[in-house]
Amino acid sequence: MGCGTSVGTETQGQKVKTDESVVKTTNPALTMKAAVLIQQWYRRYMARLEMRRRYTWNIFQSIEYAGEQDQLQLSSFFTFMLDNFTQLNGNGPDLISQLLDPVVDPWLDRESSYSQILVPDSYTGPRLSFPLSVSDTNALLCAFKEQQTLHAKYLLQLLYETKKLLKQMPNIIQLSTSYIKDITICGDLHGRLDDLLLIFYKNGLPSADTPYVFNGDFVDRGKKSVEVIILLFAFLLLYPDHVHLNRGNHEDHIMNLRYGFTKEVMQKYKTHGHEILPLFQDIFSLLPVATVIDGKILIVHGGISDETDLDFLSSIERHKLKSALRFPRCSFEQLDISQSYRKTKRLKSGNSSHSSSNSSRNQSKNQKRSNQRNTQRGLRRQESNSSASSSSSSSSSSSSSLCSPRTPSCLSPHPCHPSPSLPNTVNIQHMPFLDSLLSARQPSPSQRREREWKQIVDILWSDPKTQEGCSPNTFRGGGCYFGPDITQKLLLQHGLQLLIRSHECKQEGYELCHGGQVITLFSASNYYEEGSNRGAYIKLGRELVPRFYQYQVSRTTRKLTLTQRVRAAESSAFRALKEKLFSHRSELMSGFQQFDQNNTGVVSVSDWAEVLESVLRLDLPWRTLRPHLCRLAADGSVEYNSCFEDMGTGVSLPQVTPNLAETLFRFRTDIEIIFNIIDKDHSGLISNEEFRQTWRLFSAHLGVDIDDRAIDDLARSIDFNKDGSIDFTEFLEAFRVVHKLDSKDPHLSGK
Repeated sequence: MGCGTSVGTETQGQKVKTDESVVKTTNPALTMKAAVLIQQWYRRYMARLEMRRRYTWNIFQSIEYAGEQDQLQLSSFFTFMLDNFTQLNGNGPDLISQLLDPVVDPWLDRESSYSQILVPDSYTGPRLSFPLSVSDTNALLCAFKEQQTLHAKYLLQLLYETKKLLKQMPNIIQLSTSYIKDITICGDLHGRLDDLLLIFYKNGLPSADTPYVFNGDFVDRGKKSVEVIILLFAFLLLYPDHVHLNRGNHEDHIMNLRYGFTKEVMQKYKTHGHEILPLFQDIFSLLPVATVIDGKILIVHGGISDETDLDFLSSIERHKLKSALRFPRCSFEQLDISQSYRKTKRLKSGNSSHSSSNSSRNQSKNQKRSNQRNTQRGLRRQESNSSASSSSSSSSSSSSSLCSPRTPSCLSPHPCHPSPSLPNTVNIQHMPFLDSLLSARQPSPSQRREREWKQIVDILWSDPKTQEGCSPNTFRGGGCYFGPDITQKLLLQHGLQLLIRSHECKQEGYELCHGGQVITLFSASNYYEEGSNRGAYIKLGRELVPRFYQYQVSRTTRKLTLTQRVRAAESSAFRALKEKLFSHRSELMSGFQQFDQNNTGVVSVSDWAEVLESVLRLDLPWRTLRPHLCRLAADGSVEYNSCFEDMGTGVSLPQVTPNLAETLFRFRTDIEIIFNIIDKDHSGLISNEEFRQTWRLFSAHLGVDIDDRAIDDLARSIDFNKDGSIDFTEFLEAFRVVHKLDSKDPHLSGK
């Protein structure tokens, strides 16, 4: 035994001596060279990873802001329909007017109906008693963690009490750090309940010792918007002097139509949703728009402009601005549309011979006007293309500043093609968008009301930029860009030292700009995709020095590496971008074929990138993204058909014409919004006639000229069980982009 041990030791000693001799003979130059090579490889690897992270971020942000531009155009269409269409037809308030322009003033109390609602014994959720106590908020926290829903009776009562409280609050909340240790400031939450609960876990529940300021955008996009807003309102009622809520651009019932809050409310409260939604609309319009701490730190959701005046902002009647997406209404008589309509009716009431001669005369005039419009349309398209190419901002539509508060004159008109499925009265004025309405000869509304609207839009929608000055926010389509000089001017004017705002997702949860005078704060982690960004909140003490706290909600216990996070986000971003390409397929193919006169199926990389930029209007590095979107031919040119080959339709609909199908692919979100307005009982089923009404509104919005026969054929194709009703969920599923490479079908995945 001892000999064995001795031999082992001796052998080990020989090995050590051998290793030492090898080390002594190693060339130091080679060692240094190896270290340098490893360092260079690592730096290249990290640089490529950072490049992927940045273009992934650009894809997500460009598509998000393009969607906001689409929403602004749709809301301007609703404004036109609401302000003119129903009056031209002599109809009373319809469902659109009830939803977008409620008759009840938010300042007035709606009829209290919650007391008549019975809570069944089978209900196991929290039972609230008012005034609220700590036990009530704790019960809500526990219930929401267990995926329970608050009963409609208690929600309605909570909303009534919140509305009463908010009516007593000023437009700008003034806070002081004299009697407290810290104030916690949170940015956008967007329905992320897990983020809110994590903030409470790390920082403490709201209380007199732990005051909070939540800086808007509590709802939309996330799946738990109702739970988030209930908790915030509950803590506001419990600690009205220590919990403060600023309004964001998503505290807007028109935005809620597109981004999910309206749908979530109706799904969770099917019976009482029609009572709950108007109350949310009232409360959103009553939220304060800014908070000032110690007279030194201004907190607003979006930003400022060169016209922002805090003194004037304090004096406006904020409850009258239910949506920042609706420009102050001009009277119907001011636009002379009603006068034109009366003249038209007189012409129609004449005898048949006069009517026929007038008709032919009007047709010739209309033909001339049509030619003029076509000429002007071409000029405007050239101008918009040239301006788009010179700007680094993206614009997904021809209207880039629908809500820009600069001046109404900057909103360019857009002609609309008449649709045969629309009533004849609409043809008097082809103005489906708000900017067209404004471009008609119109006196301004009262200067004060217009100024109030501009101030609110700037506060809710603006973004900072590095360049000096103030310009329309063409990237989002609303608000403005404000530079360091605008920030400096406002801070000096009001004796402030710092502006804290939200409104933009940042990868680290926060970002400083304008020499540290502007802080952007975002509290919804994983906003675009799992691992895409951190969330953050700020704590301010008496010294008014911001301290940043970052976090990231994780669904798994295992932490993802940086490479895994980038890869997951990149994959999701390219899926969204490919869907964008597919929905614009005909326009892109038309653009490619202009460069491919011989139908070879290939174009140069520069021509390919130019077509994508001109059609999609997304400010993206297309040449860098090319390997992920299409294939190259042997000569280095792009096979442009490969952009679409790994995508297909959700359901095969052979009777649907390609152009109509593509239009529905592209605007399925707009169609869903219009359908939700028409589906009065929210059953999810619509008749063929309701489907035609949806299409008429939709075609008026887009100026798409498709006859009723094509719509009827489409309706019959989608009516799978032939019961005369269309399941709208199945309809949307039919017009969904399917990524074939994700399919388990070996024939598809092998393509």
